[in-house]
Amino acid sequence: MKIELQPIGYINSPYHEKFATPRQPGLVSQAQGYVELVSPYNQADSVAGLETCSHIWIEFVFHEVMNQGWKPKVRPPRLGGNEKMGVFATRSTHRPNPIGLSVVKLDRIDINNGVRLWISGLDLIDGTPVVDIKPYVPYSDCLPDAQYPFAQDKPPAIDVIFSQACETRLNNQPQLKTFLLQVLEQDPRPAFHKFDQEREYGAALMQHNVKWRYQKDDSGNISLYVESITPLA
Repeated sequence: MKIELQPIGYINSPYHEKFATPRQPGLVSQAQGYVELVSPYNQADSVAGLETCSHIWIEFVFHEVMNQGWKPKVRPPRLGGNEKMGVFATRSTHRPNPIGLSVVKLDRIDINNGVRLWISGLDLIDGTPVVDIKPYVPYSDCLPDAQYPFAQDKPPAIDVIFSQACETRLNNQPQLKTFLLQVLEQDPRPAFHKFDQEREYGAALMQHNVKWRYQKDDSGNISLYVESITPLA
């Protein structure tokens, strides 16, 4: 049996690359974007009634890794990147069929020129192909007693410190500052990276190139120090 999927739309996102994109949805409430539906799905009839939903499920394709194949065992970040688990016991991007599922907040629907679904709390890279959209149904989709011991709780946040130059740049951009705080406090480093105060990291976030390093205080606590924030060329 051959199954073919066609994108019904694409994601517009503040994340321009995989690195620093949250590993789960909902962790960064200030992450705002939209789903742009494409023809023949970009008509008001396709989303009639969806405006009553507070949240939606988005089914999408891991398009940047879909040609890299898969393995039966992977190294989940929550296990430090060293221990292996079966691919179907994880949310790894490297899957037999590169399909992902994400629940996001539906902020509004724009049908004035095609169809755009404005969303927030997303964890999707800009340009991600969307293959389906479904309403989030609280009574069946929310399961308070569900268990997954490897990721039962939200990871602890790391302290984020901005340089004086960055603080000055962000003075008149509170939304950008909150977004960067929420993203960077997730500690985007690969789990297997050890502390290295000389190593510089960077990511393209919300049309800005952000660079940072890690530092350690006298008590051994590690914080993230943002050195520069510059607009993307």
